[in-house]
Amino acid sequence: MVIKTEDKVRDEAKIILKFDEDEKNTQQGTGQITTFNQLGFKGINDKPDGWYLPNNVSEPAIILETKSSDKDLSKKPIIDELFKNIDIISSKYKNTIGILYNGEDVVVFKNKEEIKVAKTLQEKQYYLDLFKLDFVDKGKIFTVTKRINDLLHFKFGIKNLYHRMIFTTSALVVERFGGNLNAIKDNGYEPFRNKIFDTLAKSLQEHRQQNLKIDILLEVYSKIKVNIVENQEDINTFIDSIIEISNSVNSDNWNGEDVMGIFFNEFNRYKKKSESGQVFTPEHITSFMYELIGVSYNDRVLDATCGSGAFLAKAMSNMIREVGGNNTKEAEDIKQNKLFGIEFDREIFALACANMLIHKDGKTNLEHLDTREEKACNWIKSKNITKVLMNPPYERKYGCKKIVENVLTNVPAGTKCAFILPDKKLEKDKMQKLLKKHTLEMIVKLPENLFDAGVTTSIFVFETGKPQDSKKVFAFYIEEDGLERVKNQGRQDIKNRWKDIEKYWLEVAHTRIDEKYNTHQWLNPEENLSYQKPQKEFEIFEEDFKKTILDYIMFEQNIDVKEFNAKLLDNVLYKSNIEDNKLILDLGDVNEEN
Repeated sequence: MVIKTEDKVRDEAKIILKFDEDEKNTQQGTGQITTFNQLGFKGINDKPDGWYLPNNVSEPAIILETKSSDKDLSKKPIIDELFKNIDIISSKYKNTIGILYNGEDVVVFKNKEEIKVAKTLQEKQYYLDLFKLDFVDKGKIFTVTKRINDLLHFKFGIKNLYHRMIFTTSALVVERFGGNLNAIKDNGYEPFRNKIFDTLAKSLQEHRQQNLKIDILLEVYSKIKVNIVENQEDINTFIDSIIEISNSVNSDNWNGEDVMGIFFNEFNRYKKKSESGQVFTPEHITSFMYELIGVSYNDRVLDATCGSGAFLAKAMSNMIREVGGNNTKEAEDIKQNKLFGIEFDREIFALACANMLIHKDGKTNLEHLDTREEKACNWIKSKNITKVLMNPPYERKYGCKKIVENVLTNVPAGTKCAFILPDKKLEKDKMQKLLKKHTLEMIVKLPENLFDAGVTTSIFVFETGKPQDSKKVFAFYIEEDGLERVKNQGRQDIKNRWKDIEKYWLEVAHTRIDEKYNTHQWLNPEENLSYQKPQKEFEIFEEDFKKTILDYIMFEQNIDVKEFNAKLLDNVLYKSNIEDNKLILDLGDVNEEN
């Protein structure tokens, strides 16, 4: 391996960062000739490797420190050298970005706090944007979604939960790809409905895989029965709401939240009892699982029961952020070659397609297949999957056991696979035989109030192609996730607790030690395939014992408790006489008082 010299790394960084541009009202450049004194910091003769110093000191500044490619950027002397230069420019600039770069690795500090950013060096604007004050107002998203739900249910007459979601996401896809819904306001109902259909039909003709998604979305959309809406104001309100959500989803600050999950929380309010339920994986759990099994932009991620596409949307968002944003070449590669999904239900598949399309992607490899069948197995086998993230259907009638087995069997050996399943699923469905070919590495019991359906779940982490043998299973319990229920909006992290909670439990998963809560266990897989929740301690008193015995005797002798008031019952005497193998209740004193 050829080692890049520090001079070569510095020259390379200058081009990538675009520090060689002639930019007004800014000093920028690289080299070890210019001193801080020459850059306006009087009396300081240190020479930075690179700098970006705008004349307006309220704007962020950048300091670059380069090293040869054989240097470890995590070493304290290297970090201290960068921090010294950051301290110098901090005398003028409130907001600073410090960059360590050795030609291969990059470490970035925002105001001297290390942050997770793209793993490759990006142009300067990427780092300057870290100080943008823009943010996605999720509360506003929920408010707008409620407005849409009320319109669709009461004015548009769409009673089916999934149809409301598909109608909404179809409009979002149209707006996402330049359909300009704003132009059809005030034109009546038919132009509005037809605009969505026609734009979908004409969209993305250059991408064959996108056409498949558009065709299925079109088919499902065309079957939705909608009342003819006479009130133009209702149509305009719907269009305005779609544009509002579209602007947020397409913002660089959108963090891969599952749009379908947000819609489901709201649209579910008017769901008929007869409608089958679909479990939407909470966004913070998709994020946790991504980190738990170490997914990165280099991976090829599979969700073989992808539902609305929550795991794929989160993986896409994280991977694109890791490579430097949506406008990089790597981002295009991620969309085309790194994300794979299967969904059997046609309407849910249409939702998954729409979800990926409105998340700036139409190229993810989604297939309308049945993971229980051989065709899906062959498709999985051909994709060279490296990580699996899944929340499969739990019921036996949907073939949960078969789905898990087929996924583990058809991905390459050594693949990390994380499944959300009911706590006792492996035991109840007798799935121990999986361990003859695969290793169950970890069980993470999730908060018991995570899903409204009432089922308690755990994350089961497997590594394929390696028998369990005598290896024990590490398990721990995340009892609380910090989220709170918001009326009509599901459970939300309104107090921003999850970040610290997630960090702690990821550390537990890495170190195999839970010092704070002491929930970790090492399970013998021949005895248990689920987290063993400790039984709560309890005390029993003599009065409890007497009452239980009394209840039993009165039941055996068919005595109605209602015949006696509490005072009389207090006078009941016990006898230990045995007559015909029965314990006799002496009610003599009671009868005398009566």
